[in-house]
Amino acid sequence: MFPEQFPHSKVTRTRREFVRDACCGFGGLALASLLHDEQLRAAPISPLMSKQAHHAAKAKSVIFLFMAGGPSHLETFDPKPLLNKLNGQVRPAEFGDAKYQFIQRDARLLGTNRTFQKYGESGIEVSDLFPNVATCIDDIAVLRSCHGDMVVHSAAQYELFSGRTTPGFPSMGSWILYGLGSESQSLPAYVMMPDPKGALEAGQPMYMNGFLPAIYQPTMFRPGERPVLNLDLPPHVSANQRKRTLQFIRDLNESTLDPADEEFHARINAYDVAFRMQSEAPEILDLSKEPQETLDLYGIGTETTNDYGRRCLLARKLVENGVRFVCVVSGGGAGNLQWDAHGDIEENHLRKASETDQPIAALLKDLKRRGMLDSTLVVWGGEFGRSPEAEGGKGRDHHNLGFSMWMAGGGVKGGQVVGATDAIGLHAIERPYHFRDIHATILHQLGLDQHQLTYPHLGRNERLTFVEGKIIREIVE
Repeated sequence: MFPEQFPHSKVTRTRREFVRDACCGFGGLALASLLHDEQLRAAPISPLMSKQAHHAAKAKSVIFLFMAGGPSHLETFDPKPLLNKLNGQVRPAEFGDAKYQFIQRDARLLGTNRTFQKYGESGIEVSDLFPNVATCIDDIAVLRSCHGDMVVHSAAQYELFSGRTTPGFPSMGSWILYGLGSESQSLPAYVMMPDPKGALEAGQPMYMNGFLPAIYQPTMFRPGERPVLNLDLPPHVSANQRKRTLQFIRDLNESTLDPADEEFHARINAYDVAFRMQSEAPEILDLSKEPQETLDLYGIGTETTNDYGRRCLLARKLVENGVRFVCVVSGGGAGNLQWDAHGDIEENHLRKASETDQPIAALLKDLKRRGMLDSTLVVWGGEFGRSPEAEGGKGRDHHNLGFSMWMAGGGVKGGQVVGATDAIGLHAIERPYHFRDIHATILHQLGLDQHQLTYPHLGRNERLTFVEGKIIREIVE
């Protein structure tokens, strides 16, 4: 070094000065390294990345077959010979009381025209409404003793999905996504497929993330042959151009991003997923390339089963590609378009079962032959059942005191019936299970502990099962 060339520079003259200056330099390098590490730690980590379960899981994903409006247990999975014998009579006092919306005090018991037959090695009785599902009964655990707290659609639907009877709480799909994250980077992790006939009484809030961050909200698929619009890139735009555009948008967003703005984070993530979907989702969502045998299995192409069959097949393809939770809704729009048989139980349930029986059985068989049923938990049910008494002569009112749901796959021990209602189907009397017990069991099969899966909200750690849910030990492996 030449002092005359750098008059303001300091020249190290002694060994002590050299050691001092060198240490300062090394310290600067160390500081730079620490700052870099801090930047890496501060870099955003997607909350949707796959997470470790609390314990060994039997299932990786859930398909919920939501029969909106309240399917009758008396016409489907819970035969009641005594009800037929008492048809037209006033309910005997020994069965107790029940609160209804529309049934009058002098209402008469209503028998069923449905016939039940034993199926499979298990010999479980199933109604003639579900001849195809009946062929899968050895894989199904029928829960005949379910009950909830509410007898009106909206509150019961909230409770079915969120464990609470009011809106504003996270759905089970959002809780599962929060607990486990996503296995797919190119598909949404929580998908809702509503019925094309219209909205339900509880509306979209029953499916939503509630107080959980917005990134855990569902993706709502559209009805019809194009469940997601605009997946195809415009012909004059390359994938690389599209990627650069989205990166530019991301940079603009992040330049003004408030770390506490959850909605903004969710919007950025939605852009990212949408871009990745454009490269992979079109093939997954395109059913035209499916083998004809598969389309026939689901009833696709047949007017009655085409819609629900398409959505059930999509559900299989989605979980096959890493989607955590898919809900396939049967029933939408006003009253009788759902499983809401106030006027005529026969007409309503014959129509709704004919739309869903073949697709549901196809889903179970398709999952099983692909080796996916063991890792996919399939749940069937509505927000309540139907009353033993007649409403208006031929219909049945809402009934929350005892009804049926079922589970299959995902480590569930099929071929069995758990619990029972009384002899006319009024009350759950043997091993009754509440919605929160259904939730606890679903979480357990996914490797999630209901006590550990919590989120702080308004001063307390909230969870899906509210206070406590019982795992239905009879059906879990």
